Amino acid sequence: MESVLEKLECFEIAEGGCTRLLLIREGCFAYLKMDTEKDKTKGEEIQEEIQRIRMTLRGRETKPLEHVCAEIVSRSKQQGYKTRGPVRIPTKRLAITTRRSPCGNGTNTWDRFEMRIHKRVIDIYCPSSVVKEITNFRIDSGVDVNLIVWKQ
Repeated sequence: MESVLEKLECFEIAEGGCTRLLLIREGCFAYLKMDTEKDKTKGEEIQEEIQRIRMTLRGRETKPLEHVCAEIVSRSKQQGYKTRGPVRIPTKRLAITTRRSPCGNGTNTWDRFEMRIHKRVIDIYCPSSVVKEITNFRIDSGVDVNLIVWKQ
């Protein structure tokens, strides 16, 4: 039977006066922070799990929506995380038909107003602390972003 330490891949990173030992396990990141001046047996373990983060983007115009989706996917793939999407959800069409004449007299003329709401869904498999780095760019004011985080 293999021990836990045999299953881990270890990387040592030196920063200033302390050494960080990065332990990579299946679907999980952990690192030990050890001071080089102090006892090396004591260390605090900080662990970040890979989670599924679903980003739902909504907007009335497709061009800024597609631009934001492309930027999010390219940034997450550049950092080496697995992504799915953008999945295009069917467009909601909100329509209102009203009479043009305010008093009701005159010719029966009608105005038809319509608003289309476009929706995209992107799934990113990464630690939740990385989401701020991925979405750290200017998002158009007409695009709404909603985040849902699932633990795996």
